[in-house]
Amino acid sequence: MKLTTSLSAIAALSTAAATPTSFSTPELPNNPPNLFANPPPPPPPHRPLDNQEQPSSPQQSALRIPTSYESAVLGRRILALTPLATLSTVFPSAAEGEDAHALERRPQDVGGVPVGLVDYIADCGPEEEGNPTILAIEIATSFRNVEAGSNLSIGVNWVPPYPPAKRIRSHHGSLVSRLRRWLGWDQEDDDNNNNNDNNDDDGGGNNNRDPVPYSAANLPRFSLLGRLEDITPESESQAEALQSCFLGYHPDARYWLPGNPIHASAWVRFVVTHVYWVGGFGDRAYIGWIPAEEWRNVTREEWEGVRLPGEKKGWREWDVSGAEGSGDEL
Repeated sequence: MKLTTSLSAIAALSTAAATPTSFSTPELPNNPPNLFANPPPPPPPHRPLDNQEQPSSPQQSALRIPTSYESAVLGRRILALTPLATLSTVFPSAAEGEDAHALERRPQDVGGVPVGLVDYIADCGPEEEGNPTILAIEIATSFRNVEAGSNLSIGVNWVPPYPPAKRIRSHHGSLVSRLRRWLGWDQEDDDNNNNNDNNDDDGGGNNNRDPVPYSAANLPRFSLLGRLEDITPESESQAEALQSCFLGYHPDARYWLPGNPIHASAWVRFVVTHVYWVGGFGDRAYIGWIPAEEWRNVTREEWEGVRLPGEKKGWREWDVSGAEGSGDEL
């Protein structure tokens, strides 16, 4: 076959090769949903759908990244249900806390080093803005550090009261213990609080469950940044309401209420100014900052209307069906 090329075509190709090519840089979204979100899927091919063609699987459609406000609702529920949190402060230098250094026999080289200690918290604020109430014991390390000028953050994590026992057993335990269970030598009480076998991944024949095994890394946790503020009840009824609410979370705290003969203590409120949220795995949970106004604006009706994974019997951590339903375990 004889190939021929016109002079005009050759000239056009030469001109195109000599002309520099400019590339436009794609614009990134201003507000990505979270730090570890998957990239958007490619658009579907432009062709008519066959009548027999099935839509995308429920698992693919259900892995929607929650918004920061939806995450704030979950966080407010965690705050309402969690009585313990980690208070993180920084040890003062020797010059800043000389008196405390002498009393605590603190090593000289820990000035400026952060320390996290578990303490009691309660969601008792009458304003219901998500500011935890704390009974500050003046001699406690966290509050001594704050008095010496340290910032304070509060770390809260969700610990499900009903974890998926069967799925945990399938990934933990010795070979001997698993063999004993398989032979029926180790019988377990079906009414055990930690037994959710009826709703584990291999129960019920639900094909829409994610095959990923149970992981505590997929449970939500968050850090509250802010400042401590003294609480001064305006009336005796307010003081009684505050005390009753806190003792509802921590009955043993009645021994060190303000005015007790053991330790000097005082009611304080942690005013939240920033919230950092890790909802779980980044392909299905929001990870990032929650605006403080969103945290404050969550209503009681909203956080009472959701359920956390493992909050009740029947683990729904990976259950795709009904993931966005009101009151379902998210």
